Amino acid sequence: MKEKNDLMEKLISLCKRRGFIFPGSEIYGGLANSYDYGPLGTELYNNIRNLWWKKFVQQRQDMVGIRGPIIMNPKVWEASGHIKNFTDPLVECKICHVRMRADKPNDIAEHEKTHAGKEIEWTEPKNFNLLFKTFIGTTEDAKSTAYMRGETAQTMFTDFKLVAESMRKKLPFGIAQIGRSFRNEITTGNFTFRMKEFTIAELEYFVKPGEDDAAFEDWLNYQQEFFTKDLGLKKENVKKVELEKDELAHYSKRTVDTYYKFPFGWDEMAGIANRTDYDLKNHIALSGADLKFKTETEEFIPYVVEPTFGLDRILMAVLIDAHEVVKGGRTTTTESVKEEEVVLRLPRQLAPIKIAVLPLSRKDELTKPSLEILHNLQQHWMCQYDETGSIGRRYRRQDEIGTPYCITFDFESVKDKKVTVRDRDTMSQDRIAIEELEEYFKKKLGC
Repeated sequence: MKEKNDLMEKLISLCKRRGFIFPGSEIYGGLANSYDYGPLGTELYNNIRNLWWKKFVQQRQDMVGIRGPIIMNPKVWEASGHIKNFTDPLVECKICHVRMRADKPNDIAEHEKTHAGKEIEWTEPKNFNLLFKTFIGTTEDAKSTAYMRGETAQTMFTDFKLVAESMRKKLPFGIAQIGRSFRNEITTGNFTFRMKEFTIAELEYFVKPGEDDAAFEDWLNYQQEFFTKDLGLKKENVKKVELEKDELAHYSKRTVDTYYKFPFGWDEMAGIANRTDYDLKNHIALSGADLKFKTETEEFIPYVVEPTFGLDRILMAVLIDAHEVVKGGRTTTTESVKEEEVVLRLPRQLAPIKIAVLPLSRKDELTKPSLEILHNLQQHWMCQYDETGSIGRRYRRQDEIGTPYCITFDFESVKDKKVTVRDRDTMSQDRIAIEELEEYFKKKLGC
């Protein structure tokens, strides 16, 4: 357990120190489980997001995307069941009045340790709705009440007919969306794992009733492929968890969650649910709109298979999976030996910085051509320039943020018009002609 806690502490420290993730509103003392993605975290997030969109939308003929609003007509959440069913059971400690989820016994046990030697009583569980309330207009009353979305799915249901008609889609087809969602979580913690504001990538795949079970299996396999093949997560750190009937959400016929082996234990980072015709049927009933799918011979309410991905949790899993501490350091020179060195072995397509340009010294004869190389490569990839400190120290800085390749421009480069390219993982070095760098990296980076 101590080793796992150490890993989390080292990861959190690295994220702040190197510009991946910062505590939100830190200059004002912060806000519980509020975080900002720094420059490198933003690039990593964008790379994961773009990879997801490419696999689940761009590369498929049966998928399209939309982008819906955070605040929708309140009746949307009435029809979806969120106002009635989107709740957590809460209990309150009668000693300090802290509220906690009754369905999290481990958290409750940990809290009870803070009152060692005292007899603890908890109130009876009460349901607490997770939707954030807000108000539209100038008055704050029941008539102006609205909600910040607790999921991104509903836009895809309310726009189902419009998308099908405008895109001339036939079943089966799906609608995808990536966006922010909001849940008034009482129990937060474990860095960015559980936040009140987070990003979901999900899709609703509409099928003819009776074809939903086969579609579920297909998407489940496709989803797992994304984690181990596309994101490169270690297979031993990913597992599927089938939910029991009493664990299913109010809309679900079947749900399989995907868990990752976080330092604090196995927990959910994605899921797939068979929502049947629950959402479309309820929106038809409450709105009166005709959301049935029609062909020349029949009409029916489609069933829906929903793969969902928590992008913040996936980003955290990617960082954990890539984080490696090398005892004694990786290099053999006296100047660069340390008790331990950190290497972030991010897959090349996910690395925030693809190439670092490092002039051997800060003399103009080296820095000027180095900046020219940087400018040329920046047209194709995210690059970074660093001229401060010894070359060994700069290599380690780039290893720590996961940069796959470093270019060193030395005094010999002035004469032979070649540079040294160092590989993060193998530490091998190639001498490459400057004019060949673009083609060299296109092959190495696959783009």
